[in-house]
Amino acid sequence: MDVSPAPPLSLWDNEQIRPLESAPARRHLIRVSNILDKQPLADKHRFFFDHYGVTENDLEHYLAAALSAGGDYADLYFEYLSSTSLLVDESMVKSASQGISAGCGVRVVSGERTGYAYTDDLSASRILHAARTAALIASAPAKTPVAGFQQTAARSLYPVTLPSVDAEITAKVELVMRADKAARAYDPRIQEVRASYGDELRNILVVASDGTFAEDSQPLARMNVSCIAKTENNSARGGSGGGGRVALDFFFGDKNPEFFAKEAARQAILQLDAREAPAGEMEVVLGPGWPGVLLHEAVGHGLEADFNRKKTSAFAGLIGKRVASEKCTVIDNGTMPWRRGSLNVDDEGAPTQETVLIEKGILKGYLSDKLSARLMGIADTGNGRRESYEHIPMPRMTNTYMLAGQDNPEDIIRSVKRGIYAVNFGGGQVDITNGKFVFGASEAYMIEDGQITAPIKGATLIGNGPDVLTRVSMVGNDLKLDEGVGTCGKDGQAVPVGVGIPTIKIDRLTVGGTAKKDPGGFMQ
Repeated sequence: MDVSPAPPLSLWDNEQIRPLESAPARRHLIRVSNILDKQPLADKHRFFFDHYGVTENDLEHYLAAALSAGGDYADLYFEYLSSTSLLVDESMVKSASQGISAGCGVRVVSGERTGYAYTDDLSASRILHAARTAALIASAPAKTPVAGFQQTAARSLYPVTLPSVDAEITAKVELVMRADKAARAYDPRIQEVRASYGDELRNILVVASDGTFAEDSQPLARMNVSCIAKTENNSARGGSGGGGRVALDFFFGDKNPEFFAKEAARQAILQLDAREAPAGEMEVVLGPGWPGVLLHEAVGHGLEADFNRKKTSAFAGLIGKRVASEKCTVIDNGTMPWRRGSLNVDDEGAPTQETVLIEKGILKGYLSDKLSARLMGIADTGNGRRESYEHIPMPRMTNTYMLAGQDNPEDIIRSVKRGIYAVNFGGGQVDITNGKFVFGASEAYMIEDGQITAPIKGATLIGNGPDVLTRVSMVGNDLKLDEGVGTCGKDGQAVPVGVGIPTIKIDRLTVGGTAKKDPGGFMQ
């Protein structure tokens, strides 16, 4: 660790999750600081000016056309995206693609109504056509945009010297082939392996009638490995992956192809001998890291301002009220270096920030974009996000997690007489209006008399997000974020996100399982 004078550092321990009784051999620590050691990405601040001949006069002209029929606000979102995608299956490259897309979206807001149009042709005539189309939402005298632009202060949360999308594709093929080889070598029962790699570099420019001017160059890379293990009478799956807003060299460190491959294979082999999960209400312990996806889905979406503005969220009208145990503090933080969910600026040109959503159980605020902030009379938290230039922005999470508590994770396990320890999750469903959720645990264990015992399969957690948070009785001191694989869907739009949680104990939660019971109620 750097011992020279510096601002306080936080350490996010991204050690792979395993049962608590098995001590990790090594730990990978990501230093979080306002001071970043690497040299910044090459200057991209003139990307659209240099590559497409855009001028500030052009931008003002487009905005004037967008407000030609009135409207309260208009913005332009330029995007240039280059990407790579690779898939290895049956130990051979089954697909490989590289692509480029570019376009501009024009939005006009009039009251609560939004007009939106986009074009994949960045010529002046097509952008003007899109602007006049979006303007049809309004019907009032033309308005004049603010004269001149105020550029958003520059910062660099992901200062890579060579974006992974610009690296040689042969190096990327080598990575996925290494993952395939390592997974198959883990155990002869691993019969099927799929390894994939994807990266992108997204250059954006956002300008608005309120004077907003922001540019960013956003790298993103991810590797995934999935395995199927088979015996004569059984089969099981496992999966792992990771990445972030990182360069290709990230995958040559601790989190290399072999790391993800062995983890995926371990999960698959483990599930072969797992017993059926019990059913009923019981104590549940969530492991640190990826189980934070339950927090993201069951609670996070309900704290997005658009749902609360429309009063369709279970948290609507509850600012200042207790919505969780006093041990729970929930944060959304888009400013964490290198993280998958982080952004220098959101897709409306506002700087991202750290937002306290729930503090010691009290609801403090919502995640907002410009529209919700204006209509609700609240601050814009820099959470306006969109999938691409084809989509309108809306309030979305970035990196959402619960702060660490004071409890020792081993003490949390020891406090459970009989319950479930869930350390990995697969799919799930959530009803935003009432917070009800169903999540499948892809890796879970029985806790019996304070000890982690047998692995179980087929466990689903069923509950209500706001209610579950009130039942949190212990919060561990071991906060972890996920490995960097999260993608969040909302209204047909997918955006990269991060999740995290320390080990937590939920005193009572319904577990759906498939284990049969004898007349006395004991598991067979």
